[in-house]
Amino acid sequence: MSDELVIDDLHVSVEDKPIIKGLNLRIKQGEIHALMGPNGSGKSTLSNALMGHPHYDVDKGTVTFNGAPILELEPNERARLGLFLAFQYPTAIPGVTMANFLRMAVSSVRSENSNGSETTELIPMREFRRELRGKMKQLGVDESFARRYLNDGFSGGEKKRAEILQLAMLEPKVAILDETDSGLDIDAVRIVGESVNQLIGPNLGVLIITHYPRLLNYIRPEYVHVLLDGRIVESGGWELAELLEEKGYDPIREKYGIAATVPDTDGEAEESSAFRG
Repeated sequence: MSDELVIDDLHVSVEDKPIIKGLNLRIKQGEIHALMGPNGSGKSTLSNALMGHPHYDVDKGTVTFNGAPILELEPNERARLGLFLAFQYPTAIPGVTMANFLRMAVSSVRSENSNGSETTELIPMREFRRELRGKMKQLGVDESFARRYLNDGFSGGEKKRAEILQLAMLEPKVAILDETDSGLDIDAVRIVGESVNQLIGPNLGVLIITHYPRLLNYIRPEYVHVLLDGRIVESGGWELAELLEEKGYDPIREKYGIAATVPDTDGEAEESSAFRG
């Protein structure tokens, strides 16, 4: 039986302001979903609430993964169950190499006794290096990347490739890609899209969160959902993404009587600074 992330009637607020207002979604291992919506619709609020960011309050609803409730779990516990979040704004950590970070993260996720602390037993270095080199080769990442400090001095494209490398090493069951195409030029979007495609298969479910369909040209979703005013108002296939590319969100807003939102009203601007500490 495949693992399944089930979101049922989810309500999330930020500083007592309701952002997610009754969201329902199911993502099975092996499925590719796209969640599209303009700034202020609640996309990043959803992704961070699913991974347990403390700035986001779940007021109502349930989220289960393979039948187990996860809303009371810590972020590292959710990661160990098989959830992964690629950040829209990855944090730079000077002094910590990509290799050391990945070894600790992989060891923590795979160890049954890990509590996410420095006492976590690390996987053997030889085994880790062999696996890391294999993943870097698969994704076309130069081995020198592993010796650089995590996201420190990285370009936008390099930060997103670092996130995809983490995805490859952690091998989650469901991955949430929060606006992975944000701030990237056309070539960088293509590289990121092709890298994600290398990892897609029956053991990985993906939720791609994005404003625009351009990343979806490289990662073709089976299901497309439109998020407006904190709710999924439309779901369909690829034709829905094409409709948004052609006409934007206004026709759907008009259909449901939803006014245009002001950018960052769901805390998306604040989220970027929150993750940087």
